[in-house]
Amino acid sequence: MREAGCKEIRFRVIYRFRDRYPVQALCELLGVSRSGYYKWLSRQGQPDRDEPIAKLIMQCQEKTHKTYGYRRVKLWLLRETGLVINYKAVLRITRKYGLQAMPKRKRFRHYDLNTYHHYENLLHRDFHASRPNEKWVTDISYIPTGEGFLYLSVIKDLYDKFIVGYRYATQMPAKLVLDTIRDAARNSHYSGSLILHSDNGFQYSSIPYYNVTKAYGITPSMSAIGCPYDNACAESFFSLLRNECIYRAKPQTIQAAAELVDEYIYFYNHDRIQLATKMTPMEMRLSAAA
Repeated sequence: MREAGCKEIRFRVIYRFRDRYPVQALCELLGVSRSGYYKWLSRQGQPDRDEPIAKLIMQCQEKTHKTYGYRRVKLWLLRETGLVINYKAVLRITRKYGLQAMPKRKRFRHYDLNTYHHYENLLHRDFHASRPNEKWVTDISYIPTGEGFLYLSVIKDLYDKFIVGYRYATQMPAKLVLDTIRDAARNSHYSGSLILHSDNGFQYSSIPYYNVTKAYGITPSMSAIGCPYDNACAESFFSLLRNECIYRAKPQTIQAAAELVDEYIYFYNHDRIQLATKMTPMEMRLSAAA
């Protein structure tokens, strides 16, 4: 009976301070379970006024694979349900119910400073584009599996962050990059000047790369040697892919990794809301064409 009385007091303390601190943190501090607190709360006949919104946030995180932070959740709630809610309220409720996005995994970087023949840097970290198919950025990354690496090459349009082309392979030859350019060119209707910016990888300094870009009327651009931030916009997509997809699923086969890439790029292009524009890449691309 004494233990039950002690828990009763702790639950009342949690209820008293529930609006000032996350319920999960209070439960851990006072040594009680969150489920136990909510069972106690239901027995008191005290409705939890945050529960309806928490259920909507839970739907959002299920549909977006727990990739949305509180700002993006707020936009999703407005778009999908018409609910107008303050950012701080969304943050409080996500913390209260443990509905935060999965944390990003830290990445340790190693940069290859070997000197390659490279093109002039035409972007100079100006990542703004005034129209679709004005500035593209490209890069290659790898996805570890139990069967080895799946190498992924992508091209992203800086205007709307749309992935205009991508290819993957179990090896990383120059052909992977060339096929990505052909894929992007077929998927895009561009006119006028088009810059394709890359890092200093050997695939981008090859003669076949020069020939393909010339054939499609694309002007190559390269980061300065030893300056990885010159191509940060391309790397940012891989960071999202790793943290929102690969690190969670941990694919064991090449086939599973390829399927994850296809699914995520479709989600990224068509469903993932961009905070800067409050639109998906596809929505922004279509609005420019209207």
